[in-house]
Amino acid sequence: MSTGSDPDAPFTELVDLASRALGAGVVATNEDTFADAENLLVAAPAEFRPHTFGHKGQIMDGWESRRRRGVSAERPHPTDEDHDWVIVRLGAAGVVRGVVVDTAHFTGNHPETASVQAASVPGHPSPAEVAAASWTEIVPRTALRGDSAHLFAVSDPVRYTHVRLNIWPDGGVARLRVHGVVLPDPRELAGLTFDLAAQEYGGVAEDASDRYYSSPHHLNAPGRARVMGDGWETRRRRDKSHDWVRIALAGEGEVLAAEVDTSCFVANAPGWVELVGLGEEGETVLLPRTRLQPDTRHRYRLPGGSPVTHVRVNVYPDGGLARVRLTGRLTAAGWDGVVGRWARALPAGETRGAGGRYGGGHAGGPETAERNAPR
Repeated sequence: MSTGSDPDAPFTELVDLASRALGAGVVATNEDTFADAENLLVAAPAEFRPHTFGHKGQIMDGWESRRRRGVSAERPHPTDEDHDWVIVRLGAAGVVRGVVVDTAHFTGNHPETASVQAASVPGHPSPAEVAAASWTEIVPRTALRGDSAHLFAVSDPVRYTHVRLNIWPDGGVARLRVHGVVLPDPRELAGLTFDLAAQEYGGVAEDASDRYYSSPHHLNAPGRARVMGDGWETRRRRDKSHDWVRIALAGEGEVLAAEVDTSCFVANAPGWVELVGLGEEGETVLLPRTRLQPDTRHRYRLPGGSPVTHVRVNVYPDGGLARVRLTGRLTAAGWDGVVGRWARALPAGETRGAGGRYGGGHAGGPETAERNAPR
């Protein structure tokens, strides 16, 4: 069962902060005897092959813990306090807008209930430090059904780095998705040029003319496309128009270089591409309509100078792209926006320790980042 975009849950169109491609990983779990907890983060929908057994039983594509028992024959059942859990480091820290707990293919062995907690633990903490963090419940304990994708909207405005999935009393979950808005730490970007469109820095493919074969969110995903399905591909046009994707940048910036990658698209690459910047001053053509080659990484130096908040990638007449990279630097307004969004979303304790006008001040805080930021 797929946990893809759902029209009744618009948060599923946001970035999956728990994506393995972004760098998410399982930090710790108390129990995964039957099936590895890392399966929760696999990008593809869960699969099931009946009558496929290993030495621990039916092989399941998900996380599955052993059956819990009580303490004696007189008390054979676990108490309500007994439960299993897994902690996931998000690939990109951000504000969580929704969670998907998918029990696909788990029917007689799914958990009875589940909850999700979140924590903010900056830096590179050890599993013990993460486990000892202050946890906030973002999805209350809720009954689960077997073989179902459970979608939970979240309204918490805080920036988190880790989530913990709790299940009662035991059982199996196929996939965990944590959709939200990426909020990078500006201290890591101060003074740098970077890919303003990248998911890991807050870039979002906001809209597209067509997503018939695959999602436009693949365009600014990390890494290289391995197969055609890792990119964005439209249906064949039978009119005289063209297709496009609009990407919101991490912040207002100057785009200095672009990479338009048609890797894996051999007979279905677009014929031409055009990059149009959108900003307060209107539209600016960053790259005029330019011929593309199939299965090729195209790199272009751009003139820069025009501050833009979005870039529209126009392809003529249709076809597929693997990736789009837009290297540049934030403007002063863009920098202030990134710093402000990050600071407003920090938990109270981190706000006090972040320094500058956001707290008490220390040598690693936002004031240091702002001194080094491009102006």
